[in-house]
Amino acid sequence: MFGFMSTVIQARNLQKHFGRVHALDGLDLDVQPGEIHGFLGPNGAGKSTTIRILLGLARPTGGEATVFGQNSRTDAVSIHCRLAYVPGDVSLWPNLTGGEAIDLLSRLRGIRSRDEYDRRKRHLLDVFELDPSKKGRTYSKGNRQKVALVAAFAVPAELYLLDEPTSGLDPLMEAVFRRELSERVADGGTVLLSSHILSEVEQLCSRVSIIRAGRRVEEGSLAELRRLTRTEVSFSAANLTEADLAGIPAARDVRIDSGRVAFTVDSATLLEALPVLAALRVEGLTITPPSLEELFLRHYGLDRNDAQPPTAAVAAEPAHARHARSGR
Repeated sequence: MFGFMSTVIQARNLQKHFGRVHALDGLDLDVQPGEIHGFLGPNGAGKSTTIRILLGLARPTGGEATVFGQNSRTDAVSIHCRLAYVPGDVSLWPNLTGGEAIDLLSRLRGIRSRDEYDRRKRHLLDVFELDPSKKGRTYSKGNRQKVALVAAFAVPAELYLLDEPTSGLDPLMEAVFRRELSERVADGGTVLLSSHILSEVEQLCSRVSIIRAGRRVEEGSLAELRRLTRTEVSFSAANLTEADLAGIPAARDVRIDSGRVAFTVDSATLLEALPVLAALRVEGLTITPPSLEELFLRHYGLDRNDAQPPTAAVAAEPAHARHARSGR
């Protein structure tokens, strides 16, 4: 649908200081065309500040940020014609209905085909179960979020900047969001997705950047990042001796529990252990790669069984737990 771009988003040594507070401290970021790029970090890591700079809403203290090869601040008007943005806390005009707000936001971005727009909007209102006739002041947080998502998806965009876009949505609507977003990418869109729901990022994203204290600490595909940590291996302990287990190369933390052997191995050396396991003719073999949660927590000096500080705990909290806690 859209023309070829070598890099959609590029940030180099991006800095943003608020007095003595360094919200961004030399951030590098690259988002390639056609990908859903996960943007991870706890509260205060600098994710929203980065997105505000990309939108031209904040001036960087240092460094450079480009979108579609254009300066994110000086070329903000032309950039905004090509992107859709959904924040994590949507405010609406209190006296406009949801449908009127959607139409207004969509017209600002430019409706190319009225028939196509009307078709898309009806579909999105249906799948997100949104009543467009109610006034903005009557909407819950979740419904305000739905208004922004419908407006973002109703008009095709080259880039979707999504900052906690499913905040306030129940698990069913989160599933609808994932499906609709995947369709937008299939149509040629590119996505930068900032989210605290790690399972959502794991399902959607082809590449991930993890930031800490305003700097990128890890970047790559999930497969690439998983090579940096350990994989769990388990199998039946029947007919195996201690000498058999001692001969498994690169095995760490070997233990036997409830009739099963379990150990961890550096993901990069897993292939060394497999021929030995095959020679032992082990049964019930299970290999579990590290989750995105484990990759994330590793960068905050935590084991998943350790007590977590509030920021990391929120980031790792399952969606259903967040909804239950917030009463949504």
